[in-house]
Amino acid sequence: MKNNISEKTLQDLEFSTVLNHISEHCISGLGKERVHEILPISNKKLLFSELHLVDEYLKSFQSENRIPNHGFDNVTESIHRLNIENSFLEAEAYLKIASISLTVNEHIKFFKKFKIQFPTFFELTQKIEFTTFVDDEIKKIIEISGIVKNNASASLKQIRKDINNVRGKIGASFSSALSKAIAAGYLDDIKETVIDNQRVLAVLAMHRKKVAGSLMGASKSGNIVYIAPQATLAYAREYQNLLYEEKQEIVKILRDLANTIRPLIALIKEYLEYVTHIDAVAAKAKYAKEINGLLPEITREKKVLFIDAYHPILWKKNTAKNLKVIPQSIELNEQQQIIVISGPNAGGKSITLKTIGLLQLMVQSGILIPVAEKSKTYIFDTILTDIGDNQSIENQLSTYSYRLKNMRYFLRKCNEKTLFLIDEFGTGSDPELGGALAEIFLEEFYHKKAFGIITTHYSNLKVLAAELENVTNANMQFDERSLEPLYKLFVGQAGSSFTFEVAQKNGIPYSLINQAKKRVENEKIRLDKTISKLQKERTRLQKNSDNLEKQKTKGKEHLESLQEKEDKIQAKLAGFQELYDQNQKMLSLGRKTNELLNKYFQTNNKKELNTNFNKWVADEKVKHAKKNPVKFKTKSQKQKAKVVEKKMQEVIQKVEKEVLEKVVEVRKEKKIEAAKIAKEKADYNYKINDRVRITGSNSIGTIDKIDKKSVTINYGVFTTKTSVEKLELVEKAKK
Repeated sequence: MKNNISEKTLQDLEFSTVLNHISEHCISGLGKERVHEILPISNKKLLFSELHLVDEYLKSFQSENRIPNHGFDNVTESIHRLNIENSFLEAEAYLKIASISLTVNEHIKFFKKFKIQFPTFFELTQKIEFTTFVDDEIKKIIEISGIVKNNASASLKQIRKDINNVRGKIGASFSSALSKAIAAGYLDDIKETVIDNQRVLAVLAMHRKKVAGSLMGASKSGNIVYIAPQATLAYAREYQNLLYEEKQEIVKILRDLANTIRPLIALIKEYLEYVTHIDAVAAKAKYAKEINGLLPEITREKKVLFIDAYHPILWKKNTAKNLKVIPQSIELNEQQQIIVISGPNAGGKSITLKTIGLLQLMVQSGILIPVAEKSKTYIFDTILTDIGDNQSIENQLSTYSYRLKNMRYFLRKCNEKTLFLIDEFGTGSDPELGGALAEIFLEEFYHKKAFGIITTHYSNLKVLAAELENVTNANMQFDERSLEPLYKLFVGQAGSSFTFEVAQKNGIPYSLINQAKKRVENEKIRLDKTISKLQKERTRLQKNSDNLEKQKTKGKEHLESLQEKEDKIQAKLAGFQELYDQNQKMLSLGRKTNELLNKYFQTNNKKELNTNFNKWVADEKVKHAKKNPVKFKTKSQKQKAKVVEKKMQEVIQKVEKEVLEKVVEVRKEKKIEAAKIAKEKADYNYKINDRVRITGSNSIGTIDKIDKKSVTINYGVFTTKTSVEKLELVEKAKK
């Protein structure tokens, strides 16, 4: 069966927004892609299967028998590579494939066990081959950690045995060289360290030529050089060769594994397709749980009955804002084939129409919908929509021309298995002519026995709906006193547009509204008066030209007034700028004082502080003198200068006193803190397995042995001895 639901219908009903909301519940990228590809399902058998899968998954949330997890990684690229002859995958990629195989096989067993509760899942999984071959073969070769097992091949087992032997020789030879260097007194206190994953001796620089080996580096001070003993170098080269052989053998094993599972690529693809499908189904179920969705009864009888239906996008948006959403109940059947909804704007006509359309579209795409129990619906071959202002700029068509083309498409596609939804039916042209044409279209849809909902303001369509046997008027209810919308659909009666009532509520005088009501009856007379109106319009335009000239003169006077105000504002701004400059100067002085104090806290040099402070004061004095030069001073000016000088000295003395008090306070705190740390260190008794570091070193090790004041520290690949006084505690041993 061909899918006759167009892309335009999907856009009009905002279907992609619903898919975006569903995709948020997916746990994989492939699942998200699958959800965004969802379209109405034309094959009814596949559609019913998908709906029941989602319904069964939703019900499992309240069941003790929860469906097993289906987490998986995208192995599409790995499957593609595996399909190439003589290729191989990395160990981690094989484990991802094994995980998918294990997941699918668990699902097959689970749904076989609970086939009564999950009949649709049982039917789906029974079509997939149950085999643990892929998982077994991979786990036989690769550890769960991603490392190829030792017994994957005899060669690998021998190579790794040789590697362990060489590691032992490297350790023994290094220990021998270490003992000799210690006995000779060539080493620093730290004895050894690790550079580039290799143990090296920490040799005092003065003895570097006395220790045979390869120089690997030196300390920052140059007092210590790091030497790899000569005895270990030959073993190190042998060790590197064995590592290369190990790598080559692993590649060979992984290539053989690829050859083993390559014949099952088709099954692996089927497994990946299954888990991707399940991810999409699970996302639909989680979305249904979020919006209180359910599976309505799908009837063979041509009937739509949505009880307490919500528009899911509006519901989600309003719920986030704690706003109430009012549900709608609507029914279409053979006796109520088409519903014509009328009433004022902003009353909810369009959202009601979109709710029915979107919910029907969701059902036909395998998605559960937010309606009450006992809701029913029918599967239509076609859903046609004409919603909103669909003016085509690209084709340079007017709104009305575009809608006429859309109606032509409707007439061609419409039949007894069609659901059509038209918003503001007949608009875009002369009210009488457009209304008449809309009547013809409505009658045509009616005779084709299509189901549909239209919204309109045209009175003639309301009259036609009352005349046709199986067409019903409906309206969105309004409070006639307050004229506030109630957002409830009332079927059986046409709605008033409340044009004059709304005008009166918005302050239009009643006398004018009364005149308008009389003019409705004499509409035809207006055409005869059009020519005389145009003559009056010309006279009015001339008067407007004269008025504009007068306004130009007034505008000039207004500009002069504005200029005067601007001058006053500029004067105020200058005053603000002066105040700002003074504040900036005070901030600069504060920052300089803070800088001197911080430097003193770091150096504790009181002499330097006094010198810098006096120098700064002198510099500021010079700057002040340059900015405010005085050629001669009167007696009054001299007295003022003495007062200023005296205040400056008082400020200097005050700052010095505060600095000294701060210094004493900081020194006292440092002494207390130092004494506290020293006491804690002296009181602490180090224990086996404490994690520590040697003072001045970054390496962290574990205490293996404590002998009075001497401790042995294990760094993993080597050990060293040192005294307790040189230790810093990193982490206490776990109990």
